[in-house]
Amino acid sequence: MHNSSLDIAYSDNRLSLLFGGELTLHNISKIQKKIKTLQISNKKTIILDLTKVALLDSAAAIFFYNFQKRLESEGINLEVACNDEDILSMLALVKRQKSRYEKKAEPRKIGSLERLGRLVHYKYTLLVDFIAFLGELFANTFHYLSSIKNIRYKEMLFEINESGVKALSIVSITTFLIGVVVAYQSAYQLKIYGANIFIVDMLGISILRELAPLITAIVIAGRSASAYTAQIGTMKITQELDAMKTMGFNPYKFLVLPRIFALMIVVPILIFIADIMGIIGGMIIASVDLGISSTLFLDRFGDVIAAKHFFVGIAKGPFFGFLIASIAIHRGLSVEDSTQSLGSNTTKSVVEAIFAVIICDAIFSIILTKLGI
Repeated sequence: MHNSSLDIAYSDNRLSLLFGGELTLHNISKIQKKIKTLQISNKKTIILDLTKVALLDSAAAIFFYNFQKRLESEGINLEVACNDEDILSMLALVKRQKSRYEKKAEPRKIGSLERLGRLVHYKYTLLVDFIAFLGELFANTFHYLSSIKNIRYKEMLFEINESGVKALSIVSITTFLIGVVVAYQSAYQLKIYGANIFIVDMLGISILRELAPLITAIVIAGRSASAYTAQIGTMKITQELDAMKTMGFNPYKFLVLPRIFALMIVVPILIFIADIMGIIGGMIIASVDLGISSTLFLDRFGDVIAAKHFFVGIAKGPFFGFLIASIAIHRGLSVEDSTQSLGSNTTKSVVEAIFAVIICDAIFSIILTKLGI
């Protein structure tokens, strides 16, 4: 079974390969080894005589195709002698299929207008997906808050610990150093005009109203947004989200809403801590560099800093927390089945969350200034 033969005939610049029997996957390797030992570089024409071949399968046809491509690269002419229509059809089929896959499409140059159009379409699609996400989020929120039994306290407390308690140290250190830097840079200018005491006014308003909320939100965006996207994205890649839906669990109820509410609760608390640390940092520099004692600093602080500045900063917290969590989770749900997509969306979630926080803060500043608050 599967008997095959190969006879070789030389004549001047021609080499004839006379095949016989059945050429199949089981015996083509032996023929291939035998052909490799032949000296064909000095031949101008090689004849493949398949007239005595009884059967030829796709493996043998692929071998003959590759052999023909090799001869063409060396400038050797190949002639095929065969009268069997089935064998000729098999050779033609392999050649047609191999040629189709070997064709390399020439890279098409993309013009500036087309590139701009693709970018606009991508941003538009992303915006539509985010709006759809918000719509489903609010719809699930109403159902989530319709009964106390629906609230996942355990998951929410876990996220508060992960996003808030564990971030307390980095937020405190960051805002403390911001208070030190702002006070130190301002002290140099205030000493020139003998207005040392006004450092209290500047620090109180800038830290309570703008710097503490903004710095806290940026730190949380870099820390928690990336974590949320990575967690949700990994669950999507491993099909855990699909498994939850199959078992009748709503991912919004168990994964999305606890994270969003946790961040909306914890960001104002972190802003409060940031206010304290920023003021302490400024107070230390005021004492060391400007000779303003902590008692004088606090007395001046209580006299000139209105409580509205504190409440304005705290009020920004839930909005910042909602933006950070929603953008991060949306990016996590947008992850495709690849680690490259996970890394890309994690990076984008942090950048977009920080950008959204800055835009939100600017809107707050404009509105509150117009309202005289």
